Formats: sequence, structure tokens, C-alpha cells
Amino acid sequence: MDLSIVPVHTEEQLRDCFAVRIRVFVEEQGVSPEEEMDDYDASPSAARHFLIMNGNEPAAAARWIMYDGKTAKLQRIAVMKPYRGYGLGRQIIQAMEEDIRTQGVPAIILDGQTHAEAFYEKLGYKTVSTEPFLDAGIWHVRMRKEL
Repeated sequence: MDLSIVPVHTEEQLRDCFAVRIRVFVEEQGVSPEEEMDDYDASPSAARHFLIMNGNEPAAAARWIMYDGKTAKLQRIAVMKPYRGYGLGRQIIQAMEEDIRTQGVPAIILDGQTHAEAFYEKLGYKTVSTEPFLDAGIWHVRMRKEL
């Protein structure tokens, strides 16, 4: 594989992010396109989008936003099916964490699907919600990590 992690700066890169997310969340998991896309997708600068490319093919995508003045929120973390099991989820999260550190933000939250809770725990995230909740018809937990 010829993998590269790319902070998104162009409309073309943003479209590649959308292609990953539509495949994973809309086609595989049944989330409606209206729920998947939001104001943070309006432009490459509306959020801090990240992309992992395998050569010219998008393999994974994610984004982060400021949640409040001292917390960032990871969102829309998705890896295309052929690339699962190769550590791309970990790599894109670590790239976003480093980006967040450079901004001086001391903590991160995310709303992770319950089946991925153990994955996030391995990366240092701790569950802070008292019980799972539904988001886009999928069970999630709120998790947090101090940087």
C-alpha cells in the first residue's frame, strides 16, 4: 500500500472524504445522506478534515471541530472496508490528535459507535456517558481523552 495522511485543503480532497463517508455510513450502515452531511461539510475550512489516500484511492476519512473553548470533537471517522484491519483508524485519529495538540487544545471528545468502544479505549479514550444513546439510529457512547 502507498498510504499518505492528508489534511484536507481542496474541494477535490473534500469530495474524497465524502466518498468514504457515503460508502461507510450511508451505504453500509444505513444512515440517511441528510443526517450524514452537515454544515461542517460546506467547505474544506468548515472543519479540520483528514483523509488517508492509498495512491489515488481514498481509504479513510475523519474530521474534528472545536466543541467548546477547551475541547475538540472527533467526528465521522470512517475506513473503507478493504482497508480495515491495517491500522488506518488509529493513524487518522493520531494525525488529528497531533493537529489538535498544535492548536493548544487540552482535551478531545468523540461519540463512538458502541461496537468500536474497545478500539477507542486502546487509544486512551475513556467512556464518560452513563449509558449508550442513539445517533442516526446507531448506538453510541461519549468518550474523552486528555492530551
